[in-house]
Amino acid sequence: QLQLVESGGGLVQPGGSLRLSCTASGFTLDYYAITWFRQAPGKEREEFSCINSADDNTYYTDSVKGRFTISRDNAKSTVYLQMNSLKPEDTAVYYCAATHGLFRRCQSLYEYDYRGQGTQVTVSS
Repeated sequence: QLQLVESGGGLVQPGGSLRLSCTASGFTLDYYAITWFRQAPGKEREEFSCINSADDNTYYTDSVKGRFTISRDNAKSTVYLQMNSLKPEDTAVYYCAATHGLFRRCQSLYEYDYRGQGTQVTVSS
């Protein structure tokens, strides 16, 4: 079965860290751009980070820049999201999506070949 699976979410105190994983099952992530989204209750989905397929260039929104780091290990078919200095406003369901192809930039691709089911991140004391 071809799918993306997110893991690593949980409850963490403000200022803490979590590392999310986005793992492909049934295929490899070579030539896939990976996008991370999040959606908080009552808010629109936010595309906040991505890593490009060909050159591993990365993108972050201002809300997470300097705190989050995206990386990939194609040998493990996994993209990681290291989240540091977490804030209560980071609380959301976090999703990853994969888009096959070569792109000049990874953000705002709008079309995704695979999407995960999401993992909950709660930042609270």
